[in-house]
Amino acid sequence: MSSRREFITLLGGAAAWPLAARAQEVGRTYRLAVLNTDRRSAPQFLSLFDELRKLGFVEGQNLIVDSRGFAARTEEFPSLAAELAKTGVDAVLCGGIAAVRAAQGATRTIPIVANVNDMVGAGLVASLARPGGNITGISFLAADLDGKRLEILMEVLPTVRRMAALTDPENSNSDKLQALHDAARARGVDFSVYVVDRPERIVAAIDDAKSKGNAALNVLASPLLNARRFDIYERTTLLRLPAMYQWPENAEEGGLLDYGPGLTQIYRQMAWPRFSAVQNPSEVPRRCSPAPMG
Repeated sequence: MSSRREFITLLGGAAAWPLAARAQEVGRTYRLAVLNTDRRSAPQFLSLFDELRKLGFVEGQNLIVDSRGFAARTEEFPSLAAELAKTGVDAVLCGGIAAVRAAQGATRTIPIVANVNDMVGAGLVASLARPGGNITGISFLAADLDGKRLEILMEVLPTVRRMAALTDPENSNSDKLQALHDAARARGVDFSVYVVDRPERIVAAIDDAKSKGNAALNVLASPLLNARRFDIYERTTLLRLPAMYQWPENAEEGGLLDYGPGLTQIYRQMAWPRFSAVQNPSEVPRRCSPAPMG
């Protein structure tokens, strides 16, 4: 989709990003750990390390990245977090609610740099302005755009009368799903929701949606689904099932449609020091440009 707008909220944490937040100490090597379902070669990590390199933190010189937490399964997060906390890393970079909860359970002192749909809504922090504890990072509020994605999908496919959504238990808020049902009903569209709690159930859910006559799929904001997005691309293409995704990068990788903030830009912003909590994108500091909408 070519429509563009700005939509992001930055979180001001009690614990600053320990790398870029202060001047480098001569001769010191910094250690960064990661908890994420995506692989290290994913575009967002390339952007993150590129931005850190511009700030003077170069892997192999003064930066060590503990790679054991890349491409991890959600159920592995608690044990991985406990292992990483024992290594004395300077920060833990977390993607998604499950990763942050695991890191919080493992340490209350090591800074956690997170990107989560809604940190306040998930109960990870007390508020955006005063989160407390050892978390800083970004709430990108992508789930708030699930309705917009459904609207775009219905506009692109005006003759379709049955559509489905794919989500996970962490993002199956009944009020938000009801809003999607209501929006579809107002357009004369029957709407079904498939909740998957494990990666191996994703393909089966897509197959079931297709077999029941759904002619389009809204892939809702979800770390679990994003981690297995290539499975979704492959299956929906095979079934000729048009699908909408949350990140611009999804369309670049092979997805049909997208609408959401740029993931690679979000990770670039995460390389910067402590953010000011802002609601208005125009208030974002110049060095932390709001993520573009795709």
